[in-house]
Amino acid sequence: MILKTPQNLTFYTPEINTDTTGAIFVDVGISAGFPSPADDFKQQRISLDKELIKNKEATFFARVSGQSMVGAGLDDNDLLVVDKSLEPEHNKIAVCFIDGEFTVKRLKVEADGIWLQPENPDYEPIKVTEENNFVIWGIVTSVIKKV
Repeated sequence: MILKTPQNLTFYTPEINTDTTGAIFVDVGISAGFPSPADDFKQQRISLDKELIKNKEATFFARVSGQSMVGAGLDDNDLLVVDKSLEPEHNKIAVCFIDGEFTVKRLKVEADGIWLQPENPDYEPIKVTEENNFVIWGIVTSVIKKV
């Protein structure tokens, strides 16, 4: 579809084919500099499920709320892809349930126990003790951002 504007500018708007299951994927680098008019592009289909999900039955999505993980690139309202089948390990980012609340933090496994480490200096680490009701729900594998 071609859209004409009053300033004689022309925009190309791709038509959406609702009969397909994948989105269009342009399999070339998209220049953030000056575009080359000689460059052609080819299209192929891409499935975000196939790109981002390794174990469909064990994967869920969660939305970030808050600023405690901004240093790790997880901003308020980002969408996380979380895999419950992955083993929790030191330094992995995990979605956890602690004392009735969900949180996303970096796991710090040390000799004195497990810590939930925020990635923002305005927040304190949380030491997990035997008194806590604590469950690791899954490991964050990807983050989806809106621009």
